[in-house]
Amino acid sequence: MSKKNVAVLMGGWSNEREVSLMSGVDVAQALRTNGHTVREIDVTRDITKLANDLLPLPDVAFVALHGTGGEDGVIQGILETMAIPYTHSGVTASAVGMDKVLSRKLFQHIGLQTPPSKVVTVASLKQGHPMAVPYVIKPIAEGSSRGVYIVRDLSGTPPVDPNWPDSKKVLIEEFIDGREIQVGVMGDRALGAIEICPIAGFYDYEAKYTDGKAVHKMPAPISESAYQRALDIGLQAHQLLDCTGVSRSDLMYDETKDCFYLLEINTHPGMTPLSLLPEIAAHAGISYNDLVEWMLRNAQCHQ
Repeated sequence: MSKKNVAVLMGGWSNEREVSLMSGVDVAQALRTNGHTVREIDVTRDITKLANDLLPLPDVAFVALHGTGGEDGVIQGILETMAIPYTHSGVTASAVGMDKVLSRKLFQHIGLQTPPSKVVTVASLKQGHPMAVPYVIKPIAEGSSRGVYIVRDLSGTPPVDPNWPDSKKVLIEEFIDGREIQVGVMGDRALGAIEICPIAGFYDYEAKYTDGKAVHKMPAPISESAYQRALDIGLQAHQLLDCTGVSRSDLMYDETKDCFYLLEINTHPGMTPLSLLPEIAAHAGISYNDLVEWMLRNAQCHQ
């Protein structure tokens, strides 16, 4: 196969910047090992600088960005405008996938179950509890469990991030007491499902990116029928949003009801040493370098 000139886009300005830098370094190393010419670009809000950094235009942009500006259609729109083929999903799938409220409306439309939820402003949240406990507070369009709170009692007012303005809207959802199952999808194939068991608390930012803070069980030790249903849900979510490349869907499995709840889909899964998609792929016989190569070869413009 021909070798490519690849620009790895990493960093960004979201609260997942450090994770993106880790993903980008590992991706760049894999691409170089595979024989490609690679330049690493730390993306900022300076669009003029980004345009200059992308000259001469690469054959492919590998998007190793996470969070706001990186997986919500923003950088994808820039790459579409510059006619640079890029990895992962296009503008629309990225934007919808990042928006938990909008994506859940679509999931529910085809019969995929999501936790009962509502949207409230931070100002409203400061006035009192919006739902019976236990419930979860989540930003609508952020990742890596940043700004997520599990509320288990009614004492005091609900917790809010001090940086959130009163006008900010947040998602309030019923807490599902179940097992956390994540499904990796590659193209038109569900690769597998992994169970995450945090050592303490829930699978928050620290547990996701600190070795020893969570136990990964691959494959997820659930019944064969439940495992297949999890794979089906992940693939349905991927196809519904018209995702391309890879994705990872987050599910909660309530064993008492034998029921899965789809929480969200990640159109730009992490590619760090502790990330779940590479681990799922490895169990399916796909090495990290081969996964990165497949993503590169499937890069495209979507408009």
